[in-house]
Amino acid sequence: MNKNHRRHPFRHARDDAKVMKEIPDTPQTRSPAYRLAFTDTDFLCREELRPVRLQLELLKPDMLMTEEGIVSTVVLFGGARIPEPAKKHEARTETLAGLSKYYDEARAFSRLITLKSLESGGRENVIMSGGGPGVMEAANRGAADAGGRSIGLNIVLPHEQAPNEYVTPELCFNFHYFAIRKMHFLMRAKAIVVFPGGFGTMDELFESLTLIQTQRMEPVPFLLFGEQFWRRIINWEALAEAGTISAEDLELFHFVETAEEAVKIIETWGK
Repeated sequence: MNKNHRRHPFRHARDDAKVMKEIPDTPQTRSPAYRLAFTDTDFLCREELRPVRLQLELLKPDMLMTEEGIVSTVVLFGGARIPEPAKKHEARTETLAGLSKYYDEARAFSRLITLKSLESGGRENVIMSGGGPGVMEAANRGAADAGGRSIGLNIVLPHEQAPNEYVTPELCFNFHYFAIRKMHFLMRAKAIVVFPGGFGTMDELFESLTLIQTQRMEPVPFLLFGEQFWRRIINWEALAEAGTISAEDLELFHFVETAEEAVKIIETWGK
């Protein structure tokens, strides 16, 4: 609870939740109907409560980030399967092994951004990733290298997944809803940096670009690491030639290859 929040005169819900653990054991108190609604997981997970769960996932990370003093973020998207160079021999394909260089670039970029963030108190341009392995790990690791904090937005998946060890524990969040998670990626974003990746990365890339293209979100530096990869995967010019996007939409993003190049573009944005 926010320590600066003025306490109201009413009994706190937490107190009643504690009392409920000490009540007499009777058929009535064992009934699910008797549980306090806000402590009843079965009730909260009912189909009809989806709007409440959506609201909770929007509120909790936003409130905690505010309490931690996070004003703005630099968001890194990228593949979970891209290994660090020292482990590239474990990659399932030669292409993935070749892409391992972007692990180092993501780590270096996050380190540089975090060092600059710390100069002004570490509240602005805080590194944010999806909290998982690969490029996401490199992002949080780079921030840790600089001695700063970073945010991880993990999500529950069918296969086992845990946050990478470099996410700041107080800024490590877990989600059920992809849509709410993507909102949190962009709510404080002052720059979006995308590394090679798969379906998830593509989803995040095009969601973000669409919001900027349709002016549902203010333009921010939008950087794609690895021009050769992105041009091989997506024929951007063909979209413009077909008229499905405008030619000026190709100016919404920039290709970069190194951490230093990316940082320079962000620093000179709008100048």
